[in-house]
Amino acid sequence: MPRLGVSVAALAVLAGTGFEASPRWPARIQVFVANSGSDNVTVYDTRLGKVTATVGVGDYPTGVGAHPAGHRVYVANESSNTVSVIDTRTLAVVATVPVGPNPFGVAATPTHAYVTNFGRDDVTVIDTATNAPVKTIPVGRFPHSAVASPDGSRLYVTNNGGDSVTVIDTASQTAVGTIPVGLFPAGIAISRDGARLYVANTGSDSVTVIETDGNRPSGTTKVGDAPLGVSVTPGGRVHVANTGSDTVSVLGPTGKPLEVVKVQRMPEGSAAAPDDSSVYIANTGSDTVSVTNAENGEPAAPFAVGDAPEGVAVTS
Repeated sequence: MPRLGVSVAALAVLAGTGFEASPRWPARIQVFVANSGSDNVTVYDTRLGKVTATVGVGDYPTGVGAHPAGHRVYVANESSNTVSVIDTRTLAVVATVPVGPNPFGVAATPTHAYVTNFGRDDVTVIDTATNAPVKTIPVGRFPHSAVASPDGSRLYVTNNGGDSVTVIDTASQTAVGTIPVGLFPAGIAISRDGARLYVANTGSDSVTVIETDGNRPSGTTKVGDAPLGVSVTPGGRVHVANTGSDTVSVLGPTGKPLEVVKVQRMPEGSAAAPDDSSVYIANTGSDTVSVTNAENGEPAAPFAVGDAPEGVAVTS
């Protein structure tokens, strides 16, 4: 069940198949959904249009983060204090990494995965080559979610108890700034060019837009009740999952409201496909994932997943 200001809130390849991506046989896009109530991850193949695997992980999985190369997915197990590493080709857990208390969100660069430890006010840094924790970085109070810049040089962490975002320099692995946002910031996403951040403020029913050049807020947009997950499509449309109103607010790149899409009960996670085709919304109260058109918000049929899905990520 969601907790106010605390709940959250996927690129696999055609390896060894002999096929190349084409309009007739497109690259495989997989959706990974963390089911907090059933301790597993549902894998949905968008090309086949069906669930292809259910992968057991740790206790109460919440956040999901994909490696930029698409060969690994990292799942934060909140009640196990671990991260499960899933191989996106074999769809098997290849490592279980100990992290801090109550890990919640995960983001990855080519060299490191970063895990927000909600219960210890820091971020665990994992070496993606060895799957070993190598450092912890202090951040603000109750770190919730994280996102990496497209070039991997910066990491941005929402501090749910500090109404702020911590900026981390990934070269030095140190915090280099703090950005004020709204109440109980949760989900965070970044534009494909790295120019803007979007922060879902669960307690303010709003989204803060941040210009990364100077790390300054440029505006705040009211959305639905208790927004949690947020994602940005390659085309620049921002999709915000409003847990308290069973809707998704769609915004333009500057935060301008465009439309509101009705989904199923208690939407939390939000993730956009890399081909700008669809957006996937994890509905915690319905045990489903809603699929909407990335360009116009038109809904497609949802698909069933495990119990109480929260985090969602997309890979190709």
